[in-house]
Amino acid sequence: MANKQRGFFSHETLEKNIGWMIIASILVVSFAGLVQIIPLFFQHSTTQAVAGVEPYSPLRLMGRDIYIREGCVGCHSQQVRVLAAEVQRYGSYSIAAESVFDHPFLWGSKRTGPDLARVGERYSDDWHRIHLRDPRKVVPESNMPAYPWLEKTVITGENVDQRMRALRKLGVPYTDEEIAAAPKAIEGKTEEDALVAYLQGLGVGVRKAKQAEQAKQAEAAKKAAQSAPQPAAAGG
Repeated sequence: MANKQRGFFSHETLEKNIGWMIIASILVVSFAGLVQIIPLFFQHSTTQAVAGVEPYSPLRLMGRDIYIREGCVGCHSQQVRVLAAEVQRYGSYSIAAESVFDHPFLWGSKRTGPDLARVGERYSDDWHRIHLRDPRKVVPESNMPAYPWLEKTVITGENVDQRMRALRKLGVPYTDEEIAAAPKAIEGKTEEDALVAYLQGLGVGVRKAKQAEQAKQAEAAKKAAQSAPQPAAAGG
């Protein structure tokens, strides 16, 4: 029994040869990853925009690029997880269909600052402007750096139309008319204007779509209750 010959494709081969062990591990992990990832490219829940999600306007698109350039994504996530504490603090949890027009995704994982997936319209434009110029004026304990130069840097002339054409190749449904009108839409705007516009739109479309759907359901329930036959009154 001790001299029993074993074939090449055996567990003993992997145990005694670290090279084959590494190759086999890579193959197994790669196959398992593909099994999980590939189906997502064909599911409507991950490829079709949820109600309320629309392509970024030219100004918001420029603001998003500024958000990335200034490193905001390094301290703020944009993904509310399915935890009770997060839903209570930030709002409804995030779903993949909210990010179909995002290239790249900005979900993030580090939260030096709060999650921003639902920050849109939570504060006024003026609050955001003050916060960007001097964060300590509105949040004394903040360790966020100040961005005063955004207020004075004009984005007129930036290649927003070329950016939109590139995004259209990735599946964002911009029309020729929208692309042609984009340079005019950002004319005279500052980087601060663009960044505030981007922040003020985060999560707003999804929130309003859900509120509209809830109102519609409540109205339908009310009409159904009114049209239901009333029980006859008991005779005296």
